[in-house]
Amino acid sequence: MARGLFPWGIFTKPLYIQTKFSYLHMKYLFFSWLAVFVGSWIVYVEYSSYTELCRGHDCKNSICDKYRKGVIDGSACSSLCDKDTLYLGKCFTMKPKSQVYSGTWGDLEGVIKCQMEEAPHYDLGNAMQHRKESAAFNQPTKGTSVERFREMILNHLKSKVGDQANLADLATQVLSITDANKDGHISLPEARSTWALLHLNEFLLALVLQDREHTPKLLGFCGDLYVMEKVPYSPLYGISLPWIMEVWIPAGVRRSMDQWFTPSWPHKAKISIGLLELVEDVFHGTFGSFLMCDVSATRFGYNERHDLKVMDARYIVPEAIFQENIRQQRCDVDEDCLYGADCLTSCDLTKHRCTPEVTRPNLAKACEALKDYALRGAPADVREELEKQLYACIALKGSSEQMEIEHSLILNNLKTLLWKKISHTKDS
Repeated sequence: MARGLFPWGIFTKPLYIQTKFSYLHMKYLFFSWLAVFVGSWIVYVEYSSYTELCRGHDCKNSICDKYRKGVIDGSACSSLCDKDTLYLGKCFTMKPKSQVYSGTWGDLEGVIKCQMEEAPHYDLGNAMQHRKESAAFNQPTKGTSVERFREMILNHLKSKVGDQANLADLATQVLSITDANKDGHISLPEARSTWALLHLNEFLLALVLQDREHTPKLLGFCGDLYVMEKVPYSPLYGISLPWIMEVWIPAGVRRSMDQWFTPSWPHKAKISIGLLELVEDVFHGTFGSFLMCDVSATRFGYNERHDLKVMDARYIVPEAIFQENIRQQRCDVDEDCLYGADCLTSCDLTKHRCTPEVTRPNLAKACEALKDYALRGAPADVREELEKQLYACIALKGSSEQMEIEHSLILNNLKTLLWKKISHTKDS
């Protein structure tokens, strides 16, 4: 009878529900805690990376300190340090030693680049790096005449691009830029700023190609901080994804995704012609040959008229200085003779030294970068021939005289094929 009076099922059911609720509650708390922990860790890592990479404030303080002490001078110094009309905006820095920021200078939009370490140096173990010199901005010395400074410039340019016939013209251009306030006189602080800038590959290339449309214009400088014209659209192609997504996306799918957000094919054809023209400009150009040692999409962009622009020229290096230094590189395999992403030479195993000639010319590397870009969306009547020419281009090797003839032939064929297709349209 006692069992009939106390139906135990009434008590066991609420107990089960209570236990289930507690389990769900604990599960919810655990995953909430996990989400907070992971989120906090990501924020911490991102903030740490940002503070380590983005040191524009330090760079500005260092430059302005030298400007106020009369060590350096330039067209951007007063705006940066006195008037505060040159502002550092969003940070795009990839390496701490080379600070990159968007910026505004009055009504102008530009890209501000500042070196955290002053003088460049060829690190034979890896790539051209910058090192800290104990005496920064100490050349030229006090009492140096303009003629002596011109001679210093000529000798430096000769060491960079070789003994070219028209280096005197380039030296004259350098002196013109040095006179930042255009008063007809070159001061010692102005000369020291220019001398520091001449040691940067990107600044040197901007000088060499200043009459061409593929390098952004130099807007001003102060010490080795300089302001370049803004390139509105960059990179050339590709989309940025959070690193946690990058890990899980297969390489083939990633390459396809990179081509989703690109201009129409006629516009891509014009941009592609621009890259081919850049290859032509730096290959046996007016002031010697340059090697393109990183031809990835992130190094290039384009403007509203779909003219190609070089975004980052740090890895476009004078062939003469590259060959001089790569010869000294010790190696055991060919991979030890790599500079940047694309400049590879072979290893001479008898001497365990790198040979000076790159295994692939600039054009082959440019065509490989353009292959998916130019073929995606290409009209049916040119696609087959375009694909044939691009693969012939990618297969180019070495730099023998016969290869240079083939190089020129393929370059002209590609430009002609693309130009014929868009020359009658408004995109040209």
